[in-house]
Amino acid sequence: MEQQRTDPAGFPVVRDASGAFVIDAERIAARFGWSSAEWLGMQRRGLVTSRVERGEAEDHGRWRLSVHCGNRRWFAIVSEDGAVIEEKLDFLPPPPHRGRSLREG
Repeated sequence: MEQQRTDPAGFPVVRDASGAFVIDAERIAARFGWSSAEWLGMQRRGLVTSRVERGEAEDHGRWRLSVHCGNRRWFAIVSEDGAVIEEKLDFLPPPPHRGRSLREG
């Protein structure tokens, strides 16, 4: 059975029976500025990665959810009961070019 909580902005945080976080494709796509079809296509091509981190010490009982796709990273801090405490979308700079320079010739 899934647990669903909704933050004041209306973003549901769902956990499945094993405790894993599940995010609705339409809602996370909207956070990135894409349609759900675009989002699902990127997932199928392996362009979406995610990470879940459990808070320790003063952050005990909180979770940090991070989702990366292209140059964008969405993250949320979620409480033990599933409420979104904070969320943010970052645009990341491109990675440094690792090819040979023209001077190395």
